[in-house]
Amino acid sequence: MLDPTELDAVIGAVLRGDRDAFRKILRAYSLSLRSYIATQVQHLDDVDDLAQDVFLVAFRNLGTFRRGDDLGAWLRGIARHKVQDHFRSSARRHKALERFREEVVRVVEANLERKVAAENPGAIEVLLRCIGLLPERLRRVVRGGLDGGKPTELASELMTTVGAVYRLHYRANQMLRDCMQKELS
Repeated sequence: MLDPTELDAVIGAVLRGDRDAFRKILRAYSLSLRSYIATQVQHLDDVDDLAQDVFLVAFRNLGTFRRGDDLGAWLRGIARHKVQDHFRSSARRHKALERFREEVVRVVEANLERKVAAENPGAIEVLLRCIGLLPERLRRVVRGGLDGGKPTELASELMTTVGAVYRLHYRANQMLRDCMQKELS
């Protein structure tokens, strides 16, 4: 913190147009102000943004500060208002985002239901039956892909190369496509 005489000199310099003098205020009060804001909000990014906003407001309104008063308390008062504005703004954004999500779910769900209704409802059963008809090695490649396995893990499990796994996967897809076309026609 700056002693009252030094603070008065710094404020005077800033008011006379010496913008660099405000850095002394920043250095002296930044840590305590950020600490105060951090007790109010959760995210460190928000703390930094709010502290910057507080110092901008303080810089613009330094002429209204009554010399002799506690500058730290004045800055905390500005910070209190900025934090309240932040929470109001966050709540509005959160509500708008929630409404948007609900609308997207409603639209996507309706489109998905129409698409599923238009598809052949027995296609899944046919696909499962076709997978069951694949040779064991190809079935394991398909199962690995469905389970989200990595090609390197599958190659190790099958004692082959990754390139061979990709070729097996391609061949399995071709066989499944052919089988499904026969079954569904």
